[in-house]
Amino acid sequence: MTGRLAGRTAIVTGASRGLGRATALALAAEGAAVAVVARTEQQWDERLPGTIGETVAAVEAAGGRAVAIQADLLERDDLPRLVDEARAAFGPVTILVNNAAFTAPGRPPKPEGAPKQPKPKRAPAAANADWPGFLAIPPNAYRRHFEIGVLASYELIQLVCPDMFSAGVGSIINVTSVASRVPGDGPYRSFDGGVLPGYGGSKAALEHLTWCAAYDLQRHNIAVNALSPSRPIPTPGLSYYRSEFDNVSGEDEFARAAAELALVDPNVVTGRTIGHLEVLDGSFAPFTNTASALG
Repeated sequence: MTGRLAGRTAIVTGASRGLGRATALALAAEGAAVAVVARTEQQWDERLPGTIGETVAAVEAAGGRAVAIQADLLERDDLPRLVDEARAAFGPVTILVNNAAFTAPGRPPKPEGAPKQPKPKRAPAAANADWPGFLAIPPNAYRRHFEIGVLASYELIQLVCPDMFSAGVGSIINVTSVASRVPGDGPYRSFDGGVLPGYGGSKAALEHLTWCAAYDLQRHNIAVNALSPSRPIPTPGLSYYRSEFDNVSGEDEFARAAAELALVDPNVVTGRTIGHLEVLDGSFAPFTNTASALG
């Protein structure tokens, strides 16, 4: 398949469903060979449809190239392995999309016979039971958000950098969310909504990681940006909590923005947190960051 990303290899994490699946399809449509990375080889919860094999089949049905790589981002050994497998399948990795996140309803069950860990006691749920607020989230769940969404992204960026250095080009896209800025400064007048401390906190950290990586990697012709939905996108994870929104965007629309962001010049657009509609309408034109440069 020819396209603007022809000859490039991409890794997309969390690509069995939702934004990851759509992004894998969009990158492949532009000619990239895509490593489809996620834990799900078999569907285990009806609320979370999709597998890595199904994503690969969809890419191939559209004329693209893809490989399914099963990996658990909580397992440290899986990180270098998945990069090695992507490289072995398609060559040096020059596009990385850090999309995987720890979202409801959790993780696939362990294989039969695996020891079961006792569930820790936790504080009573808050009045808004639809959203797992601060008191409802145990520390181990809070920690997993950061291990999957931030620490794994950090290591994957480091693992693909040698390929990008050698190729002289690279695109890193960290998928973020407005949850990183919710609920904002207090005091608060309404408590009808909800907060996602682990998810939102990890996205805030991911945005800071975007700045730091962009600062170091721009000189190597590698763009590092964070892409956020400009409007709610009813993915399976979001729909688990809420299914009705006044104004939404589709997964494919977000994925088209991700493909465009994979093409930006790092000397023009890097270290940015960008809404997907800003990318599609071109309003993410370069600007001078008002934050003081390090050093």
